[in-house]
Amino acid sequence: MTVFGCKTARSVRAAVLVLTAAIAALFPIQSHADSPIALENTRPGSSDWVLTDPADHEVEGYASATSIQRGDILRLYIHSTDPSVTLALYRMGWYGGTGARLVQGGITLPGMRQPMPTADPVTGLIECNWQVSYTLSTQTDDPRDWLSGVYLAKLTGTTSGKQSYIIFVVREDDRSSDFLFQSSVTTFQAYNNWGGKSTYPSNSLNEQWARKVSFNRPYARSQHLRGGSGTGAGEFLTAMSIHPIRSLSTAGWEYNMVRWLERNGYDVTYSTDIDTHSRADFLKGRKAWLSVGHDEYWSQDMRHHVEKARDQGVGLGFFSANTCYWQIRLEPSSITGEPNRTMVAYKEVAMTEDPYALDGDPSNDHLTTVQWRDPPVNRPEHELLGVMYETVPVDGDVIVTLPSHPLFAGVKLPPDHRLPGLLGYEIDRAFPNGPAGLTVLAHSPYARDGQILYGDMTLYEAPSGARVFATGSIQWSWGLDNYNAPSLRSARSSEAAQQMTHRILRFLAGIAPSVAP
Repeated sequence: MTVFGCKTARSVRAAVLVLTAAIAALFPIQSHADSPIALENTRPGSSDWVLTDPADHEVEGYASATSIQRGDILRLYIHSTDPSVTLALYRMGWYGGTGARLVQGGITLPGMRQPMPTADPVTGLIECNWQVSYTLSTQTDDPRDWLSGVYLAKLTGTTSGKQSYIIFVVREDDRSSDFLFQSSVTTFQAYNNWGGKSTYPSNSLNEQWARKVSFNRPYARSQHLRGGSGTGAGEFLTAMSIHPIRSLSTAGWEYNMVRWLERNGYDVTYSTDIDTHSRADFLKGRKAWLSVGHDEYWSQDMRHHVEKARDQGVGLGFFSANTCYWQIRLEPSSITGEPNRTMVAYKEVAMTEDPYALDGDPSNDHLTTVQWRDPPVNRPEHELLGVMYETVPVDGDVIVTLPSHPLFAGVKLPPDHRLPGLLGYEIDRAFPNGPAGLTVLAHSPYARDGQILYGDMTLYEAPSGARVFATGSIQWSWGLDNYNAPSLRSARSSEAAQQMTHRILRFLAGIAPSVAP
């Protein structure tokens, strides 16, 4: 067993961790047949949610919030060159393999050409000031309706047939659940180049990237020629920005795990990282929290709230990589004044352009939008996750190097302990001075520029007893579900990865019998 940090000071707790995992392995996976998610997924699904003719600005829109509490209203802002637009609302899940359920359809709206914004000359901020096209109410007397989940509003131009999505999450803050799944919309927005600006030169017009980006604008179509199927859904279905040697990233990650969780009936509710930022009690009533895929952009409050949850005994599952890499700030909309609608990310130029670095006030230096591990923030992300970002692009195999760990008892690993195609496209590794008692479960080599680099899968237990697991790889969810294969990537479904994920989730949530220290 490979361990970073002091073993002697935590020997008793480490022994408890191993013993607990051993006991957990003796118990079969619990039946989730009666969970709200299992019951929801017995309802009829529909494959009509899939875009058949993705728009290129003919019809597009955005929502007034990234998430709403069940029972609240949501305003939709839609631009269209068609005389009318049809609107259909879908909840995303498994639904017998169709992938979604039609919640509400048959809505026809008049088409409206909305004004196109121009970029702020200093920050590059592009923010729409559009009229409301539709006000959606999620109030219902039926306890089955508007269950927490990720929802897509599908827009179709009635003349052109062009289509796109508006994505949003419905929360259930007052319902306890085993797991809370976070959709990482701040990362979606960082890569969103609608209007010609993202936080990256590579997909900004003339490489003039923005220091501030707004949620008051649609999500752009993927740069990949075959990535149009996710137009308007951020990076939930497909990624927007690609590099010529990173084309695999177009396939996306979040939806794969949503499908798998719901297929298996896990008791899960949903939120976004805007909720992680704005609600100190966002994990109230939950046993474990899940970060999935690409979760790169974190505010100070996001990190504080997640660390607080860990320190109160909530398990954390980072089925992601490049996580908590850049610090951001969230500001109100410059047009509407609504909170948390503008994301600030000066990044590489923060020390010369970020007002928090230039105002001479040392009390706010810790909010400068640099990498978390760099000064003046100096809070390496592995202090929370156990791992931190190493390199990109990667497309390789996860190698389980500690197959004897009790957490893997009963898992049918291949003889070489290799899980093909689940390492990448960005990877994290364990660094010195990480959490005490950090255990490396998989140490996966990858050749890059004549060097051998590694991605690490890790586990540690916090003093509170909370378990913190990290895959160290964005592509882990591809082992759970084959959505987007073979159209955007090769199929990589893995029975071993699925068995491991079952056990990891149960372990994080403390579903198996526990052992008192």
